[in-house]
Amino acid sequence: MTNDIDPNVEPGFLSREDGTRIAYHHSPGRAPGVIFCGGFMSDMTGPKAMALEAACQASGRSYTRFDYRGHGQSDADFESGTIGLWAEDALAVLDQVTKGPQIVVGSSMGGWIMLLLARARPERIAGLVGIAPAPDFVLGMWDGFSDEIKAILKRDGVYRAPSEYSEEPYAITMKLIEEGRNHLVLQQNLTVNFPVRILHGMADPDVPWRQSLDIVERLQGDDIVVNFSKSGDHRLSEPADIARLIQTVEDLASAS
Repeated sequence: MTNDIDPNVEPGFLSREDGTRIAYHHSPGRAPGVIFCGGFMSDMTGPKAMALEAACQASGRSYTRFDYRGHGQSDADFESGTIGLWAEDALAVLDQVTKGPQIVVGSSMGGWIMLLLARARPERIAGLVGIAPAPDFVLGMWDGFSDEIKAILKRDGVYRAPSEYSEEPYAITMKLIEEGRNHLVLQQNLTVNFPVRILHGMADPDVPWRQSLDIVERLQGDDIVVNFSKSGDHRLSEPADIARLIQTVEDLASAS
């Protein structure tokens, strides 16, 4: 599908209680709507978010994408962000920008935010679509750090990790790790009375594909399906991957 969305259109802004402005784009349309939750250090102009917007607009479906605080066009410094704050940003967008039932699409860290939204507002959820979802990633991140990196975090409060996806390093803060432990979702079962679809590449170097099986074990529901791509990477942004994502979302929306 051709993406004809104009990237120069100015976003709307949602003001949070602390004055932070959250940037978003919302296209009104029929229900269920679709809301996209991006990944760590990503923004709402990525290929998956934009392709979904084009597909939803073409079919007349409501669609919302946004930037967490410290990401993209939203206010605040990235290093001040935490899982709790980013989840609250997403919840504010869900509550104040969207209407009616929503299919929540979560990419990587957005898969964690997606599950937190489902736990907080189950009555608003028409379905979930996780793309290489990474809930509770702070646990594996900390366990995987060397003693040297842990010492840097304890001393400086931040470790700047090289990124394969950006010239800027990932800023990993001690606050992110410690606060994230307050929002774990895989430590107990989560009832989902709506369909869940998970798309994961088996060549993902960042989030092991077997983690999606761990997620499925924790989700208690009757309509949960995982789709693995043998050659798929973490981003799943190749044309075939995006076509699969769009079809997955549309199938859920049509069945609602």
